Amino acid sequence: MLNNVPKILSPELLKTLCEMGHSDVIVLGDGNFPGDRFAHEGNCKFLRCDGHGVPELLDAILTMIPLDAYVEHPVHLMETAECDKDLEIPVWDEYKKIVAKHDERGEKAFGSYERFEFYEQAKKSYCIVQTGEEAIYANIMLQKGVIK
Repeated sequence: MLNNVPKILSPELLKTLCEMGHSDVIVLGDGNFPGDRFAHEGNCKFLRCDGHGVPELLDAILTMIPLDAYVEHPVHLMETAECDKDLEIPVWDEYKKIVAKHDERGEKAFGSYERFEFYEQAKKSYCIVQTGEEAIYANIMLQKGVIK
């Protein structure tokens, strides 16, 4: 056991965060995200965090790694599809509060990708984490910064 490590982070996820280098990307996929398929297609790591939501994992991960300060948008969300353009996505507001707690850029750290571009970028990530998150459009990408 270790002190000061959020208990939600499994040993395998901690190891992955430690192995990641500057500019590597980790994707937190909601329960509907086809993470296993994309991880296989992109030859990236695939981890499961069943029973956990993205907001609590996001907060725990950001206590352990910084976001990349060398890019304008180290955080990316999946844009809503045209048929969902009028939906409110309250989980995004949660994400913005969590990121603001860990990164002074707050909301300015966020960018977005169209759905299929998000999928393509996910395939290039270091790791995809499949969660049990039930909120729609709850997928998020984080680009790791430099540990100082």
